[in-house]
Amino acid sequence: MTDAVAQRRQRLTGIALMCGAVATFSCLDATGKYLLDYMDPLQVVWARYFGAFLLALLFINPVNTPGLLVTRRPWLQIGRSALLLLSTALNFFALRYLQLDEALSILFATPFIVAVMSGPLLGEWVGWRRWTAIGVGFFGVLLVTRPGFGGIHPAALLSLGSAVCYSLYSISTRQLARSDSSETTLFYTNLVGALAMLPIVAFVWTTPSSFLIIALMVLIGALGSFGHYLLIRGHRLAPASTLAPFIYTQMVWTTALGFLTFGDVPHFWTIVGGLIVVASGLYLLNRERKVGTAVTGGGIPE
Repeated sequence: MTDAVAQRRQRLTGIALMCGAVATFSCLDATGKYLLDYMDPLQVVWARYFGAFLLALLFINPVNTPGLLVTRRPWLQIGRSALLLLSTALNFFALRYLQLDEALSILFATPFIVAVMSGPLLGEWVGWRRWTAIGVGFFGVLLVTRPGFGGIHPAALLSLGSAVCYSLYSISTRQLARSDSSETTLFYTNLVGALAMLPIVAFVWTTPSSFLIIALMVLIGALGSFGHYLLIRGHRLAPASTLAPFIYTQMVWTTALGFLTFGDVPHFWTIVGGLIVVASGLYLLNRERKVGTAVTGGGIPE
């Protein structure tokens, strides 16, 4: 029974870390969209990775963290980092034409993709109750976006590509959590992105016009580093298929930031869809508690 309680606590802690990560990512997206008015999307991507690498290096480096560069799966580390870099770039290019809530709603396809892939790639099969909760949450997102009512910019395809890359990134994060430390994975995430963008940024560079822009460029790096550290830690404590549905909570943060930063007033259907999303998340949270409690007694079928 002690093992069951510990497993339940681990899953709930992982869920809390996931919720914190997506809240951080909402701030990152809002900051990035603001910066797009002042510079090329590739420069924003560079600021996100280079800033994250330098800031993380102050706290996590080979000097104060022996063995930081040692990884059992170097190619997976590089591939995972490349997937996140591509997902970030596609997302920022999409945000140049889409509103925050439009881009995010497409990224909400991620839980479905993760759920489909988690079984064959990780052996973490999803039961029908969790599938139902994921579907209900996604229905809430559809109410927010109401596809077909007014159409959507072709840049939505970029967001879809970003969702696919991010799903594969989530799967590989879970795989690496079984072999490498969170600090090692975070270090490679920032390192690969910073090195890849360094030769590119010179061709798109625009000198920041004010101290505020410089501060936001630093902030976007800090948000990226902190958010992905929370994400990595969360994946060490809970299965990817368990964490993925809680990406829906990001809609609440994104809606609030869209209103506060860009004056986007939430529509009636945004409120209705948001309530459905929250209800779906609360059900999943309650489900995790019940499953954790019943682990030693045969479990509750999912």
